[in-house]
Amino acid sequence: MQKPTTAGNGSQLLEVFFERRQRLIGLAARITGCRSHAEDIVHEAFLKVGEADASEPIRSQASYLTRAVRNLSIDHYRRRQFEERWIVNEEDSSEVSGPRTETPETLVSDQQVLERVSEVLADLPERTRYAFEMCRIHGMKQNEIAKILGVSPALVHAMISEALLHCRQKAL
Repeated sequence: MQKPTTAGNGSQLLEVFFERRQRLIGLAARITGCRSHAEDIVHEAFLKVGEADASEPIRSQASYLTRAVRNLSIDHYRRRQFEERWIVNEEDSSEVSGPRTETPETLVSDQQVLERVSEVLADLPERTRYAFEMCRIHGMKQNEIAKILGVSPALVHAMISEALLHCRQKAL
């Protein structure tokens, strides 16, 4: 049995990092769609995990590092998609003249709907929620999601259908 180690144990972490670096870059590249961003994400994950002050021992630094890379990659992907939509919306709104129709009541109502959707989606298994968000929120094709998750497109379709049914059952 391997002795648990903390995230801050530099020599072991460095060894695991170099051993799995190419796999981690591949994982990040599949999620972000960009190898250079993937390399930056892997480096950032290594730094974050290395600086972590783990109060509890980590059983598998490889799994911990993989999870960190995956989470940072998803965050990067979501941020990039949001920025791209924001830029497109900003360009579209510059062409439209006149006041915006957003009222404080509309903003509060929209925020409440988003919070409710977030709560309902949080009930779903992580993989199902991810597939739904990538398809419905970020506009990814089901085949792309299947490649990222390493499952069949049919399973991705079933997960998205399950998420939609769950949302309808919760009266969204």
